[in-house]
Order: sequence, then C-alpha cells, then structure tokens
Amino acid sequence: MTAAVITGPPRLPFQAKLFYGLGSIAFGVKDAGFSYFLLIFYNQVIGLNAAAAGLAILIAMAFDAFLDPIVGQVSDNWRSRWGRRHPFMYASALPVALSYIALWNPPHWSAAHLFWYLTAIAIVIRTFITFYEVPSSALSAELTTGYDERTVLLSYRYFFGWVGGLSINLIALFFLLRPDAHHAVGQLNPVGYARYGVVAGAIMFCAILISAGGTHRYIPTFTVPPKRKIRLLAMAREIVSTWSHRSFLFITLSGLATSMAAGLGASMNYYFATFYWEFSARQISAFTLGVAVSAAIALIAAPRFSRRFGKRASAITLMICSVTISLAPMALRLFGLMPANHSSALAPIIFFQTIVATAFYIAATTLISAMIADVVEDGELKTGRRAEGVYFSASSLVAKAVTGIGIFASGLLLGAVHFPAGAAPGHVAPAVINHLAEVYIPVQIALYAIALTLMLGYKITRASHGETLRLLAAEAESVHLAPVGIEP
Repeated sequence: MTAAVITGPPRLPFQAKLFYGLGSIAFGVKDAGFSYFLLIFYNQVIGLNAAAAGLAILIAMAFDAFLDPIVGQVSDNWRSRWGRRHPFMYASALPVALSYIALWNPPHWSAAHLFWYLTAIAIVIRTFITFYEVPSSALSAELTTGYDERTVLLSYRYFFGWVGGLSINLIALFFLLRPDAHHAVGQLNPVGYARYGVVAGAIMFCAILISAGGTHRYIPTFTVPPKRKIRLLAMAREIVSTWSHRSFLFITLSGLATSMAAGLGASMNYYFATFYWEFSARQISAFTLGVAVSAAIALIAAPRFSRRFGKRASAITLMICSVTISLAPMALRLFGLMPANHSSALAPIIFFQTIVATAFYIAATTLISAMIADVVEDGELKTGRRAEGVYFSASSLVAKAVTGIGIFASGLLLGAVHFPAGAAPGHVAPAVINHLAEVYIPVQIALYAIALTLMLGYKITRASHGETLRLLAAEAESVHLAPVGIEP
C-alpha cells in the first residue's frame, strides 16, 4: 500500500525555512573545522604525519558508509509522538558538542597513539552528527513536494550551513588563533585550537536544539507510512534496492566526485593561503568573510536558476563556472601572470575571485541536493515505499566525504611533493610550492569532469516530477486515501 502524499503548505512560511536552515549551522561548523583546520592542526601543530591524519579520517568515513544508511532506514520506520526524525535530532545535540571539544584537545601522546585517538574521536563525532544530519536532511522532502519550493528550502539550508562554518572560522581567525610569544603565526597556535573547540561545540549544541524545536510544530503534517516490522537482512535489501534507483545513483556518484574535489580544495585551502600566497591570518579572515557574501548570492540565485533553466542544466553550468574561476589564479601564477606575494594587488584579486567561485559552487550543490529530494516520490512510485531517510543518508555520506576523502587526498598530495612538517611561511622551497600546485590543478579538473559527466545520467525534470505526483495522488485515491497539500 502506498502512503498518502501529505505535505506542509504549498508555500512554506518563512519561519519554517528559517528554523530548518538554522540546523545546518551544526554541520557547517563541524565540516568547516574538519575541512579547513583539522589537517593543519594535527600535522603542523600536533606533529602527526599528514598521511596518517588523512588515513584516520578516511577510516571514520568508511565507518559512516555502514552507519548512515542504517540511521536513514531506522528513522524512516520510526514511530513516536515526536514523529520519525525529531527524536534522533534532539538526542544528538549534547554528544556532538562534547566529542567535538575533545577533538581539539588531544592528549600529549606519541604519534602512534594520537593516530588512534584521532580515528576514534572522528568516528564518535561523525556517528552523532549522522544521528542529526540524516533525519534533518530527510525533512526537506517531507516539508514540501514542490519542485521549486524544495530548491528554496534547501537554499536556506546551504546558506546557514556555509554561514555557520564561515562564522566560526572568522571567530577562530580573528579572536582565537592569535600569535603569541611562542607562535608567530596564529594558525599554528595550539591554545587557540583548544578554545575554538569549546566555542564551536557550544554553537553546534544550540543550532541543533533550535532547529529541532523550531520545526517540531510541523510534525503532524509529515507523511506517516504504514507501520511494518523489518528484519536486518530485509533492511539491507531495501537499502540496496532504494539506492539502485537510476537517477539517484548517478546524482549520488556525481556528488561523491564533487565532494572529493571540494574536500581536497578545502583541506588544501589554508596550505595555499598560508604558504603559496603567504597571506596573514587577518587576510585569510577577510576572504572567509567574503564567502559569506557568496552564500547570500547563492541563496537568491539557486531558486532562480531552478525556475528558469531546471536543476540539472543549472547545476552543470554553475559548477563549470566555479571550477574555472577557482583554479585560474593558481594556474596564472605558474605562468608568472599573477602579482607577487605581499603586493597590494594580490589580496583584492583573490578576495573577489573567491566570492564569485564560491557563490557558483554553493548554488550548484544546493541544486544537486534538491535533485536528490525529487527522487523520493519517483522512488515511492516504483517501490511503494517512502524512503527519505535512506536517500538522504547517501547525501549525508557524500557530504562527509568532503572531509574524509579530502583530508586523505591532501595528505597524499603533501607527501608526494615532500611538503615539510612544521614549516614556516616564506621558508618552503619555491619548487615544492609550485610542484604542489602543478599536481593539485589537474587532479581537481579530473574530479570535476567525472562529476559533471555522471550528472548527465540524472533524468528527473520538472515535468516528470509533476507527473509522478499526479500518479501518486491517483494511487492514494484508489485506496481511499485523500492526498493533502500536493503542489504541482
């Protein structure tokens, strides 16, 4: 029996979008810390080998590969007076905050023991963020069925995710990672990272509870599929069956390649900013502030592109623009066509380039996430099951691949060019710096080329999505279940 298609209002009120989006601050803070600070902290500050740090995060990501779909499947079949998603969201808040604080306050152990500490604490953090992120992501497909309204809703999610991550980065760079008598470079000061962990953990705790509480009132409007008992083996079969949906498979693999490239870029960002361009912490802070402008641009642009050109065509075009603009300054430097380090022209060029490239990227990834939401009804039509949690568990895993594969790949890249540990800006051989860029650029181009090619396999359009909703409504009527709030 197919469940009724029950949604919230055809046009979601602003407060629904606001509270839903605010929750992504938690994931944004966690992801920004893992992407931008974790490798440089454990490698350059703590002294752990870069490849070992990358391997620790990769192991944690492999653990996620098993956990994420299980959490998705369990939340799809959960029944409580607080609905299917909210119990997991509420329960995750405190463990996420405490484990994140522990990440940035490692014990004074040997390198071998630190590797296992990092591995264990990364698994704990990613486990509890999964208990929030998967159910929270699944709400986007429950709050509305509208093709364009989902893009709007997810634009808020991505906006607050980026702004949350950027805000904590600004706090860290401006107020926490400050030079002192023993550390001339603020990004290499261990005391600042310990304080950062406490502040970031508190922000994550508040964001999760505010979002869960703010969306609680919409629980009665969510779909409640028929209750059923499912054994472990059957659960595994259903997960595989759900993930085998053709368009979902293509967009997820495309997202994985995109996340690998984005994770590599994020992990290498502070290396290039600190050693390639030789920017100060204050200058890097300004670039970070500029990216908040990018998030605001994407919040407005993504829904407009969706309405005008459709999701897939818009995502492909925006991603190509983002990659081209983001790699251009580095490529031009290799050919001697960029201003010298410490010149007055260099920082403004990188500042505006970062704003534009990042705006295109955020808008593209927003559309990709909205494309996954549209698979939910198509999958329901084919299987008779609503599986928001299972679909978005893959999306969550892909998002966390940004840090897992990105940090691992960064460690390999740094090892391949023999980048020295404990290095000081301006004292790394130019040949090493240039070699790093020469390897980095083609790897990024290859990863994004794979992602864009795979995206062509996604076939759901505005018209096909509308037809799917009509067919589901007809099925609901045939079993005397009246559809409520369907938006074409």
